[in-house]
Amino acid sequence: MNQIERVYKIDRLLQAKPRSAIELQDELEVSPATLKRDLEYMRSRLYAPIVFDRSIAAYKLDNSLPESHRYALPGMWFSAAEIHALLALQHLIHELEPSGFMQPHIQPLAARLEKLLDDQKTTSETIRKRIHIIGLGKRIQNPTFFEKIGFSLINRLRLKIRYRARSTAETTQREISPLRLIHYRENWYLDAWCHTRNAVRNFSVDAIEQLEILEIPAIHIELDPAETSFGKGYGIFSGKEIKTAKLRFSPIRARWVANEQWHPHQNGSFDETGHFVLELPYADPRELTMDILKHGPDCEVIHPPELRKHVFEQIKAMQKKYSG
Repeated sequence: MNQIERVYKIDRLLQAKPRSAIELQDELEVSPATLKRDLEYMRSRLYAPIVFDRSIAAYKLDNSLPESHRYALPGMWFSAAEIHALLALQHLIHELEPSGFMQPHIQPLAARLEKLLDDQKTTSETIRKRIHIIGLGKRIQNPTFFEKIGFSLINRLRLKIRYRARSTAETTQREISPLRLIHYRENWYLDAWCHTRNAVRNFSVDAIEQLEILEIPAIHIELDPAETSFGKGYGIFSGKEIKTAKLRFSPIRARWVANEQWHPHQNGSFDETGHFVLELPYADPRELTMDILKHGPDCEVIHPPELRKHVFEQIKAMQKKYSG
């Protein structure tokens, strides 16, 4: 066990409870001299608040320091999920409008995050050069609208919006009570109670053409997942009736799809021929169809017949368009 490994083990042991010198030596399998050097290294180089409590004859961490001065070991390496979470958080902070109302509150968090990403040999700038998060399909947001939505959410005020629905190209005036913002596939969506439609609706923030904060309190609605656009079915599009799609992927494509999560309630298994069969709930076929078509002939719709028909019609439409 090298010194770095011993340092992390000492930290774990002392985080759990105070330990005597003998206990630490036994756990680390080191001599008294080596333990003394490790403890001194942690105190002087890593600023670990290790103290010896004579009343219990044991080493412990002094947790009386204020939160802003709490010690933490530098990260040797992060898991894939931690790297993505940290960089995604930095990315979202960076994407905020510099003059936005959240900036004074976000800057201290950004500084703490920068410090967390740093260690003695690898700076956060190096991490960003070596690891990239590539956002595909990101649509341009109006930063002023985004700020107003955030303000209305926090202060529980209604909004008056002019909204253009992409599916119909229809523009409507709506009065809404914002309920929550959702970041999905690099884009922002707003769940809200629509007073015009008298129902929960989901709005793409970038499709809002005009927005006004009203001095009227927003109503509170407990969101049932089945009522929102990101409920029990697959994707962004909502629907009343939940159906189950059964998809069959070729053995080659199965190597990727078997490790993907398409939906939290999916079920997948390999059949005797090496194909991967995936079952998942959906309400509206549009987004699911787009993702099926990305796999081309490597994905076959087994069930239900109406989803299979919808995919087939999309293929025929593309063939007609490009054959002419």
